[in-house]
Amino acid sequence: MTIDKTPPNPPESEESPETGAGAETPAPALAVPTSSAGESATRSASSLAWARRRASVSRFWRQYRAHRAGLLGLAGLAVIALIALTSPLFIGGDVQSVTDAPGTALESPSAEFPLGTDQFGRSLLGLLIWGARISLIVGLLAAVLSVAIGTFVGIIAGHFGGWFATVAMRVTDWFLVMPALVLAIVLATVMSRSIWTVILAIGVTSWPTTARLVRAQTIAVESRPYIERARALGGGHGHVMTRHVLPNVMPLVLAQTTLGISTAILTEATLAFLGLGDPSVVSWGGMLQDAREAGAVSSGHWWYLAPPGIAIALVALAFTLCGRAIEAVLNPKLGVSR
Repeated sequence: MTIDKTPPNPPESEESPETGAGAETPAPALAVPTSSAGESATRSASSLAWARRRASVSRFWRQYRAHRAGLLGLAGLAVIALIALTSPLFIGGDVQSVTDAPGTALESPSAEFPLGTDQFGRSLLGLLIWGARISLIVGLLAAVLSVAIGTFVGIIAGHFGGWFATVAMRVTDWFLVMPALVLAIVLATVMSRSIWTVILAIGVTSWPTTARLVRAQTIAVESRPYIERARALGGGHGHVMTRHVLPNVMPLVLAQTTLGISTAILTEATLAFLGLGDPSVVSWGGMLQDAREAGAVSSGHWWYLAPPGIAIALVALAFTLCGRAIEAVLNPKLGVSR
């Protein structure tokens, strides 16, 4: 008689070795809302970035308010910009009309014409207010174009270096040694006479100073350790220049833009005074050129010369005060007085 030694099958109620009492029972997978978590993280990062920007702007404004000259310049610019923007509301476009001039030629200041009239009988006060729009637009756009070219050349030359930087800096030196006004006169002469020609002539001849300053700042920024870490983590040339170098040179660019606007306004007035401006628009430099042609200098009609000249000087001074205050806030080592 043989005995069957095969152990009987375990009952279905007993646990198998894989799921025995000592083994951990895998918990069911929970659905994690990854999209909502990612969105909340993005929102928190964005809100943190905006909070830092607001704190930076608030800190900049607190330091800027400490400069009385900068506040005076800013107040003057605000008043001039407000008058220029609202001029179409209380001065019609017919202020430039020669045939419908309300007065007679070269009237002295009076109650009807506070600044007198020009050689066509037009109100000089209306022309002065109307011309503020053109002078400010030319100054702003020309300064922005100049600083944009200088920033681009400076960052590229400082980042790549080598033969490209050598060639770029030699071209920059050539523009530096050449008088910018002479180059602007040449461009304004060979091109059509329009406001865009004046903007282009000023912008492409006044960028070398910005390029040299931005290149020096770029070299200083790229020598810092976090630039090496960004490159080690796979950051390319575009990432380094746009995400690290450009934000660090922007304060310098902002100050240079503010200082460049006054120079651009003066250059536009000079070109218009030489007869190279747009004859179809009214600007402060064009008013000075008309006064010269009318013989206001020799005949003693001071009210024709003084208003546009004083307006140009005041706007240039206001932008210079603002630029020096911004420069002092962004670079306290300059020691600019308050």
